[in-house]
Amino acid sequence: MQNARGAVPDRQPESPEGAEVRPTVVLVHGTRMSRAQWDRYPALLPGVDVLSVDLPGHGDRAGEEFTEEAALRTIDDAVARAGTATAPVLVGHSLGGYLAMMWAAEHPRDLAALVLVGASAVPAGPLTGLYRGFARLLPVVGPDRMARVVNRLLRALGAERGPGAPPLPDGAGYAALPAAWALVMRRARPELLTGVEAPVVLVNGQLDQMRVHVRRFARACQDPRVVLVPRASHLLPLTHPEQVARVVREVLDGHRSGPAVAPTLEG
Repeated sequence: MQNARGAVPDRQPESPEGAEVRPTVVLVHGTRMSRAQWDRYPALLPGVDVLSVDLPGHGDRAGEEFTEEAALRTIDDAVARAGTATAPVLVGHSLGGYLAMMWAAEHPRDLAALVLVGASAVPAGPLTGLYRGFARLLPVVGPDRMARVVNRLLRALGAERGPGAPPLPDGAGYAALPAAWALVMRRARPELLTGVEAPVVLVNGQLDQMRVHVRRFARACQDPRVVLVPRASHLLPLTHPEQVARVVREVLDGHRSGPAVAPTLEG
């Protein structure tokens, strides 16, 4: 059993009668990142219980085998930690978004809302060539050297800027990349969202290649909202944390006050 920032313990008891019920947001990071990706978010979401997790093979769980069962069990445990008083909002970025989608398809009534960041591209066809090529190149170049090269690019795109920005990861997270993206390419499709009863918010940066099929994902949802952040890239949670946190706050406010925001299609 791990602490609250890794795989989390069993469901907490319900709040005592009359006690204030705080909403919970569960945050799932992207490929080769870790729960540290979300370090700024508790301060950006006051009054909210923020739970971030490490996926298998990432962060404090580096070296652990990445499997579908282990990844989805991580989300299971985090949602259970939210307690029974109120359903949580589940937020996933990139790999974490596709995993959150898979989890929600199996638990369509268990969320207050599902927020998918940079996970609006169908991982099939020509798009997969880039990721397959990257996975083949990785053992040739080596994870540490690959991390140095990619991190230079990420810094150029705006990562590691601003107070409290989390440091970029080293090469350890690359070991899980082939298995993680093989799972995404095999399973992640818009149809996973058709049965999800909670509002689904599709958030993307204007410059993110992973938003190319956002309309297809929105059409698959019962209650969609699409948000486009100008001049942002796939690193949206790192480079534009205030904007991502604002979306989450709006989701929480909408859930508390009544019907979800009407669908808007952008991008």
